[in-house]
Amino acid sequence: MKRIAAAALLLAAAIASGDAQVMRRGFREEYSRTPRLHNVPYDGRFTFARIKYTTAPGGFWYQGMPSWSHGYPVSEDNLLRIMNEVTLLRGRTDGFNVFALDDPELFKYPMAYIIEVGWWTLTDSEAAALRAYLAKGGFVIVDDFKTPSFNGGGGWDLFEENMRRVLPGARFVDMQVTHPIFHSFFEIHTLRNFPQAYNSGEPIFRGLYEDNDPAKRLQMIVNYNTDISQYWEWSGRGLRPFDETNEAYKLGVNYVMYGMMH
Repeated sequence: MKRIAAAALLLAAAIASGDAQVMRRGFREEYSRTPRLHNVPYDGRFTFARIKYTTAPGGFWYQGMPSWSHGYPVSEDNLLRIMNEVTLLRGRTDGFNVFALDDPELFKYPMAYIIEVGWWTLTDSEAAALRAYLAKGGFVIVDDFKTPSFNGGGGWDLFEENMRRVLPGARFVDMQVTHPIFHSFFEIHTLRNFPQAYNSGEPIFRGLYEDNDPAKRLQMIVNYNTDISQYWEWSGRGLRPFDETNEAYKLGVNYVMYGMMH
């Protein structure tokens, strides 16, 4: 925990001093209406892969940006810098890739990240590709996923409808804190009263298992009614307390470590 806090403090100092060029570039892009992507070629090192999709009407409510791009690339940049401080992952921080679900390049990356799925539109090609990605061992993190009352997004029902097109029999179950994903690196002892960046109520953590069998591999983790990555994005600006930010980083680190080991 001390190392995470120290790393977050160094991250804030780097931004303030202007030493972190990627951070400063990301800060400017965060407020751009058209995100400028910077995909780097696959070279075997861990590279953060974000999913883009056609945003449903109404999903451009923040700065006119498509919903899939919120926080890009600041959130993943900050998470990877923390991970490289506290683990031996040595993930890339010179680029953060973005793919459509039906882009064959995605299959080179074992973990994918998708957000704001209340505005997610899905083509038949993308549904088939996601089905294949999960079947081949891919792990998906779903975050920044709000209830329908927040800015009018589709909420859980739209997400579940899309996932039925991917896996018709898919069943999501509430995650228990005893699951290995919450102990893959840091020990997370409770999911109750988890810090919220701005959502009301408690976050809900749900999972999708291979063949709907909790004894098998976890294929997808869903952070519902919360925005864990908002803490990553804001951590260099001092907008939230370190102790709350640390909890969000612990989840992110654990998710990536679990995804890479399963």
